[in-house]
Amino acid sequence: MLSKMITSALRAMPALALVGGLSITAAQAQTAEGYWQGVQKAGVLKCGAAVAPPYIMRDPATGEYSGFYADLCREFAEVLKVKPEFVDTTWDNIVAGLQAGKWDVSLALNRTPARAMAVQFSIPAMEYQISLAYNKNNPKIPQGASSVADLDKAGVTMAVMSGTAQDKAISAAVKNATIMRLPGNDETRLALTSKRADVLVDASDTNLLLTQANPDWAVALNPTPALAKQGVSFGLPHNMSAADVEVVNIFLEEKVATGQVDALIKKAVDQVLKGSN
Repeated sequence: MLSKMITSALRAMPALALVGGLSITAAQAQTAEGYWQGVQKAGVLKCGAAVAPPYIMRDPATGEYSGFYADLCREFAEVLKVKPEFVDTTWDNIVAGLQAGKWDVSLALNRTPARAMAVQFSIPAMEYQISLAYNKNNPKIPQGASSVADLDKAGVTMAVMSGTAQDKAISAAVKNATIMRLPGNDETRLALTSKRADVLVDASDTNLLLTQANPDWAVALNPTPALAKQGVSFGLPHNMSAADVEVVNIFLEEKVATGQVDALIKKAVDQVLKGSN
């Protein structure tokens, strides 16, 4: 009886080995295909987009996206020969949505160590820093202010977009002022112009647009020491292969080196200034 059991087991072993071999081969075949090949098969590049002019803008009437990172999404989709699709999100959810696979890339994501533990980054398309915009006639703001500490006073309210890099930076730096967290750029700008907030904490590029549109009262301060100075990149899935990350990097290298990114930034800035006049 025992000899029959052994014989049966030995006869089954080649079949089991064959099944196991097929299983490993199938898994290897799945991992051999690159991420972007999968996007090409789907025919769509999904880009997670949270509004922050001039990086990302969205026309509330038409839903049309613009801004230089929206343009970069379209141009990368052209490289892949697929259609771009923008997925509306918020800065609070832009990392979590990428982790959940709701889109393929997150647009205009600041490179921070905390985010790098959750997602990967492309090389930066541009450098970013945080500035503080305010009304130069506001008596709460001292003349000659040059640092966050100069504005970090009881009774001063600072408006910032919730969940952004500037939210995290100002939250770590402020001890006395009140932080007003709002969902978007329109709300934070309105808080400053309506005088519900004394200071607008935002990207220096965005605050530059504000000061150019309102030169009679608006000024912006790049604090010393800097609140943050980071690259602005495509956010990419954490498990994306180095080869697939390199595809995006090569795309951006050329766009930056040939001045095409600068041209897209100028186009976006002109659009914002035209709309504010």
